[in-house]
Amino acid sequence: MNVRQEAWSIIVKVLKNNMFSDKLLSQTAKKIKDSNENSDLLYYLVRGVIKIHLQLDFIISQYVDKDKYKDTDLKIKSLLYLAMYQLLYCKGIPEHAAVNETVEIARKNFNDQIAGFVNAVLREYQRNPKYILPDSDAERISVEYSFPLDIIKKLLQHWSIDQVECLCMYFNEPPKLYMRINSLATSKQKLINYFQRKEVILKESIASQNVVISENADKVLNDVSFDEGYFTIQDISAVMAIELLDPKEGEYILDLFAGRGGKTSYIAELMNNTGEIIAVDKIPHKIKEMKQTLSRVQATNVKLEIEDAFKFGPVAPVYDRVIIDVPCSGWGVFQKKPELRWQERQNLPELIKLQEKALHTASSFVKPGGILFYSTCTINPDENEEQIFKFLKQNQEYELIPAESILSKEFTENGFLKTIPHKHFMDGAFAAKLRKYDKQ
Repeated sequence: MNVRQEAWSIIVKVLKNNMFSDKLLSQTAKKIKDSNENSDLLYYLVRGVIKIHLQLDFIISQYVDKDKYKDTDLKIKSLLYLAMYQLLYCKGIPEHAAVNETVEIARKNFNDQIAGFVNAVLREYQRNPKYILPDSDAERISVEYSFPLDIIKKLLQHWSIDQVECLCMYFNEPPKLYMRINSLATSKQKLINYFQRKEVILKESIASQNVVISENADKVLNDVSFDEGYFTIQDISAVMAIELLDPKEGEYILDLFAGRGGKTSYIAELMNNTGEIIAVDKIPHKIKEMKQTLSRVQATNVKLEIEDAFKFGPVAPVYDRVIIDVPCSGWGVFQKKPELRWQERQNLPELIKLQEKALHTASSFVKPGGILFYSTCTINPDENEEQIFKFLKQNQEYELIPAESILSKEFTENGFLKTIPHKHFMDGAFAAKLRKYDKQ
């Protein structure tokens, strides 16, 4: 198989059809491995180009007729992105190989004229590899770190220029692999020893006792121990959110936006398969994936409901803990989901209204003395602190339980769980734990 050809095919699908690359990469990597080739280059090229293609596009536009280039087919542009990424960022790949291979893909998939155009652009860059960035801070950061200008402008409303640049630099780095240990199946030391025998080093996390870190994703994810449920891949910020929730054995818990069940499965593990968790999500394929995850990690105390969270019932204040991991802008996960920065974004004011509605809906299920738990994977204060301040002002029967009473102060701010990607080296996340007063 031609790895560059396969990489180009995935890049086109992601950029043209707003698809996520994970499944496409997984499917193609399997075919590459079956043909006894290394899939590492595939992942490196695809993820790299998707992250940085705005910068690549800006550079390429300085070596072509800009008016004509605007109308160039995305498939052809993506070939130029693929080659330019190798010239700029793949020091281990000879320049002639990057250029020649791309020209051949152009010839094979288009014609000699397109191949000649691709060759001419790349050779022109090689002769004069200098380009000029925009003058304004927002536009420069947008191009230099390859983020849509509207996102950079929104980030600059809450963060300084230096902080935004640090954020963008972190988001463009390759992500580490965080492994959440399944205490129902094994222990941390047993898992460390197991992988050590396979010459894979797992580092312990300082943020959670139940997390280890690997820099060898391929070996870890293809190991039988994953299929047997000894661990789950989950960012440490999400792990800490559930540790802040602090579920207890025997409790009755409602998870209203359960998604694929990453947090749900951890709740089940911490409850030692006692009590009952009602996990609700309106998207059938997410419920299907959650069912598979729960089976893999041997979680048996979860009842699944395919239902819109806003229509779930009967409405009754009977749950010990109600969790809403609400739909959000995703500003905290740009490192692991580079496609998010390019996909059409939800209208933020509408999203904030939905989050407000979710808080009020969820609160109607919390019993006196119970917990209402709100979490996001964004660093946008309007979706985080501001939502909780507004809710508490309108619902004075609730109080904030300080996050630092359970978690290290390093990961908390003003009583909330708040992780900052470039500071804590993990996804950006937020969580608030609210207790409903027991009027008795």
